[in-house]
Amino acid sequence: MTIRDATAADAAEVAALLGELGYPTSAGEAAERLGRSDGRVLVAESEGRVVGVAALAVAPQLHYAAPVARVTTLVVSEPARGCGAGRRLMARAEELAREAGCHDIELTSGIRLEREAAHRFYEALGYERTSYHFHRRLGGGEC
Repeated sequence: MTIRDATAADAAEVAALLGELGYPTSAGEAAERLGRSDGRVLVAESEGRVVGVAALAVAPQLHYAAPVARVTTLVVSEPARGCGAGRRLMARAEELAREAGCHDIELTSGIRLEREAAHRFYEALGYERTSYHFHRRLGGGEC
Protein backbone atom coordinates (compact mmCIF):
# COMPACT_ATOMS: atom_id res chain seq x y z
CA MET A 1 0.00 0.00 0.00
CA THR A 2 1.22 3.47 -0.92
CA ILE A 3 0.32 6.80 0.66
CA ARG A 4 0.71 9.73 -1.71
CA ASP A 5 -0.70 13.16 -2.50
CA ALA A 6 -3.99 13.05 -4.36
CA THR A 7 -4.15 14.29 -7.95
CA ALA A 8 -7.01 15.32 -10.22
CA ALA A 9 -6.83 11.84 -11.74
CA ASP A 10 -8.06 10.46 -8.39
CA ALA A 11 -11.28 12.54 -8.46
CA ALA A 12 -13.73 9.73 -9.29
CA GLU A 13 -12.37 7.43 -6.59
CA VAL A 14 -12.23 10.28 -4.06
CA ALA A 15 -15.84 11.16 -4.91
CA ALA A 16 -16.88 7.55 -4.28
CA LEU A 17 -15.10 7.56 -0.92
CA LEU A 18 -16.77 10.83 0.09
CA GLY A 19 -20.07 9.18 -0.78
CA GLU A 20 -19.26 6.30 1.57
CA LEU A 21 -18.62 8.86 4.29
CA GLY A 22 -22.08 10.33 3.72
CA TYR A 23 -21.14 13.28 1.52
CA PRO A 24 -22.33 12.49 -2.02
CA THR A 25 -19.99 14.24 -4.43
CA SER A 26 -19.60 14.08 -8.20
CA ALA A 27 -16.22 13.39 -9.79
CA GLY A 28 -16.25 16.95 -11.15
CA GLU A 29 -16.85 18.42 -7.71
CA ALA A 30 -14.11 16.24 -6.25
CA ALA A 31 -11.68 17.35 -8.97
CA GLU A 32 -12.47 21.00 -8.19
CA ARG A 33 -11.95 20.44 -4.47
CA LEU A 34 -8.69 18.58 -5.07
CA GLY A 35 -7.47 21.66 -6.96
CA ARG A 36 -7.79 23.90 -3.91
CA SER A 37 -4.61 25.02 -2.24
CA ASP A 38 -5.96 25.12 1.32
CA GLY A 39 -4.37 21.91 2.59
CA ARG A 40 -3.06 18.49 1.67
CA VAL A 41 -5.13 15.60 0.43
CA LEU A 42 -3.60 12.16 0.74
CA VAL A 43 -4.75 8.89 -0.76
CA ALA A 44 -4.00 5.30 0.12
CA GLU A 45 -3.46 3.27 -3.02
CA SER A 46 -3.47 -0.52 -3.16
CA GLU A 47 -3.03 -2.54 -6.32
CA GLY A 48 -3.56 0.57 -8.46
CA ARG A 49 -6.82 1.59 -6.75
CA VAL A 50 -7.47 4.41 -4.31
CA VAL A 51 -8.88 2.79 -1.17
CA GLY A 52 -8.68 5.70 1.28
CA VAL A 53 -8.46 9.46 1.49
CA ALA A 54 -7.44 11.92 4.19
CA ALA A 55 -7.41 15.71 4.11
CA LEU A 56 -5.17 17.78 6.35
CA ALA A 57 -5.36 21.50 7.08
CA VAL A 58 -2.77 23.46 9.06
CA ALA A 59 -3.65 26.83 10.55
CA PRO A 60 -2.37 29.18 13.23
CA GLN A 61 -4.54 29.46 16.33
CA LEU A 62 -4.46 32.48 18.61
CA HIS A 63 -4.57 30.35 21.74
CA TYR A 64 -1.63 28.12 20.72
CA ALA A 65 1.98 29.08 20.14
CA ALA A 66 2.33 26.74 17.15
CA PRO A 67 -0.07 26.08 14.28
CA VAL A 68 -2.59 23.26 14.72
CA ALA A 69 -3.19 20.50 12.21
CA ARG A 70 -6.69 19.19 11.62
CA VAL A 71 -7.68 16.06 9.77
CA THR A 72 -10.82 17.27 8.05
CA THR A 73 -11.61 14.06 6.18
CA LEU A 74 -10.70 10.43 6.66
CA VAL A 75 -12.42 7.53 4.94
CA VAL A 76 -11.34 4.08 3.83
CA SER A 77 -13.49 2.04 1.47
CA GLU A 78 -15.56 -0.63 3.19
CA PRO A 79 -13.71 -3.60 1.63
CA ALA A 80 -10.30 -2.17 2.59
CA ARG A 81 -11.09 -1.41 6.23
CA GLY A 82 -8.89 -3.23 8.68
CA CYS A 83 -6.00 -3.54 6.21
CA GLY A 84 -3.94 -0.59 7.51
CA ALA A 85 -4.93 2.18 5.09
CA GLY A 86 -6.44 4.40 7.79
CA ARG A 87 -3.50 3.89 10.12
CA ARG A 88 -1.03 4.74 7.34
CA LEU A 89 -3.00 7.81 6.25
CA MET A 90 -3.09 9.10 9.82
CA ALA A 91 0.64 8.42 10.31
CA ARG A 92 1.44 10.42 7.18
CA ALA A 93 -0.87 13.24 8.29
CA GLU A 94 0.92 13.37 11.65
CA GLU A 95 4.30 13.41 9.89
CA LEU A 96 3.20 16.34 7.70
CA ALA A 97 1.85 18.16 10.77
CA ARG A 98 5.19 17.84 12.53
CA GLU A 99 7.00 19.07 9.41
CA ALA A 100 4.70 22.13 9.42
CA GLY A 101 5.73 22.93 13.01
CA CYS A 102 2.50 21.75 14.64
CA HIS A 103 2.53 20.56 18.23
CA ASP A 104 -1.05 19.32 18.07
CA ILE A 105 -3.29 17.48 15.62
CA GLU A 106 -7.04 17.13 15.93
CA LEU A 107 -10.03 15.79 14.10
CA THR A 108 -13.77 15.83 14.46
CA SER A 109 -16.23 13.04 13.83
CA GLY A 110 -19.99 13.10 13.88
CA ILE A 111 -21.81 11.70 16.90
CA ARG A 112 -23.66 9.03 14.98
CA LEU A 113 -24.02 5.32 15.58
CA GLU A 114 -22.38 4.44 12.26
CA ARG A 115 -19.23 6.34 13.31
CA GLU A 116 -18.60 4.39 16.52
CA ALA A 117 -16.06 2.09 14.84
CA ALA A 118 -14.20 5.18 13.60
CA HIS A 119 -14.21 6.62 17.11
CA ARG A 120 -12.70 3.42 18.50
CA PHE A 121 -10.09 3.57 15.72
CA TYR A 122 -9.10 7.15 16.65
CA GLU A 123 -8.88 6.24 20.31
CA ALA A 124 -6.70 3.21 19.46
CA LEU A 125 -4.34 5.65 17.70
CA GLY A 126 -4.07 7.70 20.91
CA TYR A 127 -6.62 10.43 20.16
CA GLU A 128 -8.75 11.64 23.07
CA ARG A 129 -12.25 13.08 23.17
CA THR A 130 -11.51 16.57 24.47
CA SER A 131 -14.21 18.99 23.40
CA TYR A 132 -17.60 19.59 21.90
CA HIS A 133 -17.89 20.61 18.26
CA PHE A 134 -20.66 23.05 17.44
CA HIS A 135 -21.94 23.60 13.91
CA ARG A 136 -24.34 26.05 12.36
CA ARG A 137 -25.20 26.23 8.66
CA LEU A 138 -24.99 29.78 7.32
CA GLY A 139 -27.02 29.11 4.20
CA GLY A 140 -25.91 29.09 0.61
CA GLY A 141 -24.37 26.07 -1.09
CA GLU A 142 -23.50 22.70 0.33
CA CYS A 143 -20.39 22.36 2.49
